[in-house]
Amino acid sequence: MADIRFDGKVAIVTGAGGGLGRQHALELARRGAKVVVNDLGGSMDGSGGSSEAAQKVVDEIKALGGEAIANGSSVTDDAGVALMIKQAMDTWGRIDILIANAGILRDKTLTKMELADFELVMQVHVFGTFKPIKAVWDIMKAQNYGRIVVTTSSSGMYGNFGQSNYGAAKMAVLGLMNTLKLEGAKNDVKINAISPVAATRMTEGLMPPEVLAKLAPEYVTPGVVYLCSDEAPTGAILTAGAGAFALSRIYETEGVYLGEGGLSAEEVRDSWGQITAEDGQKAYFNGGEQGQKFFRKMAGG
Repeated sequence: MADIRFDGKVAIVTGAGGGLGRQHALELARRGAKVVVNDLGGSMDGSGGSSEAAQKVVDEIKALGGEAIANGSSVTDDAGVALMIKQAMDTWGRIDILIANAGILRDKTLTKMELADFELVMQVHVFGTFKPIKAVWDIMKAQNYGRIVVTTSSSGMYGNFGQSNYGAAKMAVLGLMNTLKLEGAKNDVKINAISPVAATRMTEGLMPPEVLAKLAPEYVTPGVVYLCSDEAPTGAILTAGAGAFALSRIYETEGVYLGEGGLSAEEVRDSWGQITAEDGQKAYFNGGEQGQKFFRKMAGG
């Protein structure tokens, strides 16, 4: 099969001044995309800011013979996001790809976490994903083409000690994806999620050096590039790290219909084995399928 190329396409990558975002931006540019490199340049906890990091990646892309522009906007700032979109449209007249990669950490147990720690992480990961998507959505629909990749995490899907804020945010972006995959379908706007494990400044203090060496960002980027391609699926959660890739899904068991009259908590308790049995479980593509299953259960089918 032919190589995946992005000639003539325009991509925006948020949080692209280093780590995963930088690698995504460089690889898209190598494959012909024109790239808006967005990075606030703040510290890992979200403080500070400078567009210098974004400009360095732009310089790398230009040295490779590619086209790129830098943007130092915060993905939580309405005016900054609008400027990022305007820069792309004024320069190249279209936007085909958005990779929502920007993120911060404020890890603390719930006992020690301040409300501000929770709110800021939600702002960056949830609103910082939603606002750029909202800004490009109608552009992509009008083109009848768009590819969006959001960034989730195993911390949200499976949990991780001390990351209630981060985990909540990373599950929220999956809820956003699950709706937008339906709303974008008729206009060939596809949205997928990447769940990466990579050695970046967000993970460098969590693992020993020999493990980090096996988790280079370039071992995640091939999956992201595929999710940006013409052949991409939609609504997929792709886990990636150390060269390994897998699909993560949310399943519902077949369950049991207990009726309505006199229904009690004891009946739920006594039926728990049947409710949780994995035989017949299914991954649903949308809520409509789930609703049909519910009504079949009510009808005794």
